[in-house]
Amino acid sequence: MSIDVVAQKEIAHDLMIPAVVEADPARLMKVLPPLAGRVTALKIRLGERVERGQPLLVMDSPDLYTAYADYDRAKVLLDLAAKNHKRLHSLGVGGGVALKDIQQTDADFISASAEFQRADARLRQIGVDPDTSDKSRIVVVRAPISGSVLDLSVAAGAYWNDTTASLLTIADLSNIFVTANLPEKDTTRVTEGQKIEVSLAAYPDESFKGVVSFVSDSLDTDTRRTKVRIAFENPRTRLKPGMFGNVTFFSPNELAPIVPTSALVLKDDATQVWVEMAPWAFEARPVDVRFEKNGQAVIQSGIRAGDHVIFKGGVLLDD
Repeated sequence: MSIDVVAQKEIAHDLMIPAVVEADPARLMKVLPPLAGRVTALKIRLGERVERGQPLLVMDSPDLYTAYADYDRAKVLLDLAAKNHKRLHSLGVGGGVALKDIQQTDADFISASAEFQRADARLRQIGVDPDTSDKSRIVVVRAPISGSVLDLSVAAGAYWNDTTASLLTIADLSNIFVTANLPEKDTTRVTEGQKIEVSLAAYPDESFKGVVSFVSDSLDTDTRRTKVRIAFENPRTRLKPGMFGNVTFFSPNELAPIVPTSALVLKDDATQVWVEMAPWAFEARPVDVRFEKNGQAVIQSGIRAGDHVIFKGGVLLDD
């Protein structure tokens, strides 16, 4: 049996948990088709980098003819309404036109102007020139941002009739997130601005230092974990979405009583140690263990520095 004095030591309780590289949701865009139609050509591949305005795919859409027809009709009706508006107003100066006719031509002109602006905006949203002489059914879908193609849901020859379903996803990877799922019991140990270090399986001899950018306010009810994100600049796209690694959260050093793990005695699902109250007179005292490392147990409560504790052989007192 070995009895010794409980020491108080400075400890660093760093936390390491698995992490994954993810695209920043604020820099990710799903590309939707402007019209229903058949994809006649695919200009990019999955994982390829694209520049803003670059053609992504070509669609043959009969609906484009309808949009052109709406524009042409609206343009003719606006021209006619403008002429009537000008003619009746000129006649009205001399009192040759009833007031209600002038009011009607004003309303017709405003209505025709609104319809023309709607048809014009529709064609520009599709990405074609309303006044072009080549009014074909071909629609070229272009990249709205510069980035990498993370998801591709369409192939050449496919007919796409759902304009709310994305064709592909582009992400700007110049800045990315390393995301870790923090266990519920450790949520109080991580805060925004806390220093961290990330190690990735892809770069075993390299570490990436940073600070916590975001700690979610909600907890996943199924996994009992909270999302923690660390933002990194990503030159040359070295960090790729889907890469796995570990993130270490550094905590400040603190003083705590420490005993060897051999001093801990498990009894009735409780952890206790034997404390010497007088020479060869011992008391079993329950303790809360914060964590164990390298054969040492850091004690949260139950004993203090300076207490005399059986470091080895305490289990014999239960016999």
